[in-house]
Amino acid sequence: SPSRSTGGGARCDWITMRTPSPVEKKEVGLPPLIVVVGPTAVGKTALAVRLAEVIGGEIVSADSRQVYRGLDIGTAKASPEEQARARHHLVDIVDPDETLGLAQLQGLAYAAIDDILARGRVPFLVGGSGQHVMAVVEGWRVPRVPPDEELRRRLYRQAEKEGAQALHARLRTLAHPQGPDCHAPKIVRVVRALEVCLLTGEPISRQQTRKPPPYRILIISLTLDRPALYRRIDERVEGMMAAGLEDEVRALVAASYGFELPAMSGVGYGQFAPYLAGDATLDEVVAQIKRATRRFVRQQGNWFRRDDDRIQWFDAAGEPYPAALRLVRTFVR
Repeated sequence: SPSRSTGGGARCDWITMRTPSPVEKKEVGLPPLIVVVGPTAVGKTALAVRLAEVIGGEIVSADSRQVYRGLDIGTAKASPEEQARARHHLVDIVDPDETLGLAQLQGLAYAAIDDILARGRVPFLVGGSGQHVMAVVEGWRVPRVPPDEELRRRLYRQAEKEGAQALHARLRTLAHPQGPDCHAPKIVRVVRALEVCLLTGEPISRQQTRKPPPYRILIISLTLDRPALYRRIDERVEGMMAAGLEDEVRALVAASYGFELPAMSGVGYGQFAPYLAGDATLDEVVAQIKRATRRFVRQQGNWFRRDDDRIQWFDAAGEPYPAALRLVRTFVR
């Protein structure tokens, strides 16, 4: 990974470069899709907006929670000014009490990408939700099994009574031992995998085949050393509080959106539940959000790994934009 530095010891951007594979060479005739990923608070949105603005691109959000209306500050949605500079898709498309599964989001993302390409623009898929990004990039064939609310309630009651590990163990008995569903880190994903298994009679891993989408894909990831990233996370959470995150959460609760909803249980929202119930202080809420964000960042690392040779890495501690722009321009041409 060649690096450059300027006089006086200033740190500059760097990028991992490699020779295109035979598969990539065959994909030259396909339309382009540029993917910008990386951990929370690393600067994905700012970089993607700058790139899209210059080369005539539009952004397709791959964030699992920016789809919800009213969840603005806590999900770090692009500002109105940023959305004016580069059109955004899949933002504010459902209410917080609506369900939008992975298969639906994947389909909406493909439709948005194809629409952007049809208008002669360049699509940018941007987000830190690894599952949603890879479902699009790798062409997962996600089981389209509608939710069974009664079955879900029974599974959640089992988890409350016997612990999450009981559901993990049950899933292992139903799923292929090497299937990705066996390692689902969140209880909501374990419940969904069990739901699919029980309703179809087949493990979800057997149903999740892959067919690469018809795009020529460039994946850019921003990276930052952990201490610096944690400082950015702390600063961002403090900024969210100053911007009115508490008022945003109170307004959502007043609109009858409870913390039991998936939209309201995520990082930046669920931590307010004990505070609004009078069981925690606001300082404790802020500390919990910071810790939960750090845990989420560690999970993101499982999706975007440094040994993935599909990804071009840029150091966010420098100025990644100039080198990223050169790469994107060459790729698009």
